[in-house]
Amino acid sequence: DDDGLWEGHNVRDVATPQAWERNKELVLDFYNQRRAQAHSVDPHNGHKALAKLEDEFDVTIVTQNVDDLHERAGSSDVLHLHGELSKVRSEKDRSLIYDIGGDSIELGDTAEDGAQLRPHVVWFGEPVPNMRKASAIVPEADILVVIGTSLVVYPAAGLVDLVDNNTSKYVVDPE
Repeated sequence: DDDGLWEGHNVRDVATPQAWERNKELVLDFYNQRRAQAHSVDPHNGHKALAKLEDEFDVTIVTQNVDDLHERAGSSDVLHLHGELSKVRSEKDRSLIYDIGGDSIELGDTAEDGAQLRPHVVWFGEPVPNMRKASAIVPEADILVVIGTSLVVYPAAGLVDLVDNNTSKYVVDPE
């Protein structure tokens, strides 16, 4: 929710284009901490179970999460709707993307075009570039499993409406 708190910060202060323009150092510090935190944890049994499904099925994971836990669990086909925390990009040229793993970025770290590097995540108020890809993948599903989401964050929540009425659907509620 764009007026909620995230790790003690109002998301408007760390997860919007306006926050970036106002205080790049705060935003970089916030994401450096999130990146280090994500890098320090291991995939849980849910991530591993989804990866194991690839032994028997053609599985595509469409995730709103920005961590790389699905990949580290062994999933080979993961589409990140909201970007990837382990990557950064030029603030001017969205196509200049660099994988930095768990490393930090600071003010003055630049892309090859000379622009400041910023987190490769989708902030509130920005378009979701991978929605077109997800909107093509989801209708092709033979089975749709929705896991760990409240189904209230749009446009991602609308993906469930794209599957055929005859498609088996399962929702694993986070509650």
